[in-house]
Amino acid sequence: MAEPDWPLILSCEHGGNLVPRPWQGLFAGREAVLETHLGYDIGIAPFARRLARELRAPLQLAETTRLLVELNRSPGHPGLFSEFSKTLDPGQRQQLLDQYYVPYRQVLQERIAQLLAGSGRVCHLSLHSFTPVLDGEVRHADVGLLYDPRRPLEQRFCQGWQARLKARGGGWRIRRNYPYRGTADGLVVPLRRRFPAERYLGIELELNQCWPLQGGAHWRQLQVLIRDTLLETLASF
Repeated sequence: MAEPDWPLILSCEHGGNLVPRPWQGLFAGREAVLETHLGYDIGIAPFARRLARELRAPLQLAETTRLLVELNRSPGHPGLFSEFSKTLDPGQRQQLLDQYYVPYRQVLQERIAQLLAGSGRVCHLSLHSFTPVLDGEVRHADVGLLYDPRRPLEQRFCQGWQARLKARGGGWRIRRNYPYRGTADGLVVPLRRRFPAERYLGIELELNQCWPLQGGAHWRQLQVLIRDTLLETLASF
């Protein structure tokens, strides 16, 4: 498999639903919520590991549940802490930030900076999955490509990736800046502010959880499709 022209780094902010022992009491009697989309991004961690292995790309993956502290939100965001953790005292909340939030973000930023220093540019793909129905609203997409329209390279990258995905057929529903806007609060936003638009691509990939939940041939086909078209798009830049 050919090496892409743009070095690639992967991150997975909601890869797991683990609760370290000191915090398990927060979920007493409500452990089942950890197995839902509220606890983690269903199906994304195995895919992230496979993609990293097959594309020989570094991967940073969080295994602790987002219900302790939300790695994909800014420090002042009201959703930084969940209903389970927001009632903790300030010292305990700071402990969560110090143990999980700050190190994750710092390490990722340092790894991106190292890639930029070595090659002058980098594509950062933040991997997520979304629930097929949220608050009674059906999400009409299989794959979402999120980017900042004010950054021309990000826009061109996602347009090209979408075109390649659609060209392969299969009837997959590929949408840009859906089911969320690429400029909404998330990990890539501060990274865009830190790194220049012509050198850093901050793209979020959103996959419909219906496919990993269903499993089987269609889910395998979608994973291969994403891998191959991502590599082609990287090589075209």
